[in-house]
Amino acid sequence: MESIHWIQLSLFVGLLLLLTHPFGWYLHRVLETKAKTIFSPVVGGCEKLLFKVLGPGAEKEQSWKQYGISLAFFSLAGMLLTYFILRLQHILPLNPQNLAAVDPALAFNTAASFATNTNWQSYAGESTLSYFSQMVGLTFHNFVSAAAGIAVAAALVRGVVRKSALTIGNFWNDLIRVTLHLLLPLSFLLALIFMSQGVIQNFQADTAVTCLETKAGQARSQSIPQGPVASQEAIKMLGTNGGGFFNANSAHPYENPTPLSNFFQLLAILLIPSALTRYLGLMAGNKKHGWAVWSAMAVLFLASLLVCWRAESLGNKRLPTAGVSRTGNMEGKEVRFGVFNSALFATVTTAASCGAVNSMHDSFTPLGGLMPLLNIQLGEVVFGGVGSGLYGMLVFVILAVFIAGLMVGRTPEYLGKKIESADIKLCAFYILISAILILGPAAWAAVSRWGTAGIGNDGPHGLSEILYAFSSAAGNNGSAFAGYTAISTMANIVLGLAMLAGRFMLIVPVLALAGNLAGKKAIPAGSGSFPVHGLTFIALLIGTILIVGLLTFFPPLSLGPVVEHFIMTGSGKLF
Repeated sequence: MESIHWIQLSLFVGLLLLLTHPFGWYLHRVLETKAKTIFSPVVGGCEKLLFKVLGPGAEKEQSWKQYGISLAFFSLAGMLLTYFILRLQHILPLNPQNLAAVDPALAFNTAASFATNTNWQSYAGESTLSYFSQMVGLTFHNFVSAAAGIAVAAALVRGVVRKSALTIGNFWNDLIRVTLHLLLPLSFLLALIFMSQGVIQNFQADTAVTCLETKAGQARSQSIPQGPVASQEAIKMLGTNGGGFFNANSAHPYENPTPLSNFFQLLAILLIPSALTRYLGLMAGNKKHGWAVWSAMAVLFLASLLVCWRAESLGNKRLPTAGVSRTGNMEGKEVRFGVFNSALFATVTTAASCGAVNSMHDSFTPLGGLMPLLNIQLGEVVFGGVGSGLYGMLVFVILAVFIAGLMVGRTPEYLGKKIESADIKLCAFYILISAILILGPAAWAAVSRWGTAGIGNDGPHGLSEILYAFSSAAGNNGSAFAGYTAISTMANIVLGLAMLAGRFMLIVPVLALAGNLAGKKAIPAGSGSFPVHGLTFIALLIGTILIVGLLTFFPPLSLGPVVEHFIMTGSGKLF
């Protein structure tokens, strides 16, 4: 844990904090006004055309049910489109490798994965999917699934701040505005930055090269994949998607060639989730509240990073007894990134709902691997995915306010709205269904042939692999321990269903909560109102998140990474 890494961490957090203010203001302008933006001269024509095609319904305010139905039909249509593209890629253009059609179960899994912003990959992209499948089938969802998540977050925030209202916005308007004025231009700029660092962008067939190594006196050749990588890489990060063009994802030198490209990828993952807290403060007319939510996220993020970083820096304590120097755990990590940037990337990608990885989490130490797993199980609210992080965090905010009200013996209030039993039931449903969707399928997989067939290790580490896989799927994260492979039809189907349920069964109570809150009358704050800013609120919010998450997942975690840690050290001590 060297000083240069502390400087890099300070630079990363400081720059993220600095960018949160202007990007939060820009999000507010995009979502809550019809005003032109800096990118309107470029995308304005496309925006007008889309609104014209969709008709008046694209701008008319919607109830929470209408908003949810629009989202569901759009997502289903996009999923079906991607499924058929994958099944028909062998006869579609931009297939220089002459790749065959994707297996039906894998096509379903992949279509469900990208439609839900999970981007779990049960395949090697460079050898399974054509350029057309990557660019049209997958990258399309990278944009619209991210925009849909931001739209749901905006709908919930509107529900919080509107008074005696029957509507929470319009899904089509939010989808179009976010895609055209935010995600497309930022992705274009970021793709140019990546290309300057060496990320490839072409339509060439695989390149055959002669290796220096020979076999039986004969020169050996190797096929190096090519493709339009930079364009997908940009939205993969900005949309907290995580689906890599290559199987090795951001550990591949064509996706993430330099420490500078790695830094920009990390910043891009948290940029929009962080800015949404500023958007919350602006909408609520309480900027301090937005920064308090940001602070709670930052504290949880730094705590997770420090545990993961320290565990990976210490490595395996048993190595010196075997005569091996212990200089940190470099197994499964790229030399160009090292321990710190690998731990930072793992923490960022699981704190956000992003499946990108620049190292193999399966090779982390038990405690190092525990933190990314716990980040997902906490609901990925530690900044979280684009949109999903904010609306998940607001569920915990309402619970924290409710607990504060119980402690002082008065009806809880949140930003002028009384929190009643219906609101708490929706929040409880959100949290319970999230836990059920993770633990239920994971338990089934742990005792089934189709589930255990994909693990790479026995014992507690094998349990961690299964638990991580289903946490990642139901949590719409998409990263994996890499030791677990969904090699069976059943595994692909169950994981795909977990992704769909983890996305849409959680969006329903969020939208219902938005509609319920929007219909309430606002009441003026009194002397007994609990302030939703300051250290007390931040501490209560963090405590609520940790208690709910740790109590729910402590039993399986104790049987997986915690037991593995004690087995590895044999000391009975955490550090």
